[in-house]
Amino acid sequence: MPSHFPSKKIVVVGTTSSGKSTLACQLAQKIGGDYIELDSFYWEPNWTPAEPFYFLARVEEAIRAEAWVVAGNYRLVRDLIWENAEVVIWLDYPFHIVFWRLLKRTIQRAITQEELWNGNREKFWGHLKLWSDESLFGWLFKTYWRRKREYPMLFGSPENAHLKIIHFRHPKETQKWLKNIAT
Repeated sequence: MPSHFPSKKIVVVGTTSSGKSTLACQLAQKIGGDYIELDSFYWEPNWTPAEPFYFLARVEEAIRAEAWVVAGNYRLVRDLIWENAEVVIWLDYPFHIVFWRLLKRTIQRAITQEELWNGNREKFWGHLKLWSDESLFGWLFKTYWRRKREYPMLFGSPENAHLKIIHFRHPKETQKWLKNIAT
């Protein structure tokens, strides 16, 4: 039986390709809130990072809304977002799942040349240079295990005691939960 989800200020975190954006967008529709994708605020044209002041200002403005779901992990804005959030959903999936998702997504974006944010498109060959900052595969290897250590500590800190933490370990678990939220 579907149930109403009472929270209106939600953050979805997880490693690259865990499905943060997809879940956040679906959840925002279900709760009638704004979908906030941090990457779209951070990346300027030509993959230029936004100046910290502007990035913070964009996020601050977006979370003034009455209801929102944020997708992303940026440290620079984490405290701002989390102090205003009610729930953090952690997509903590096995490495082989997120690696496979990243591989499929990278190939799909290379073929379709999908525009992401502010005219940016991913370049397939850049992802193969694992040592490069361009590579999301390199980013996955760099952040996957760090997030597994970091998030439990962050969730347990006193400044985050107000947050309800929802921890999903497999996409099927997440989808089952999402299906049970009434629209």
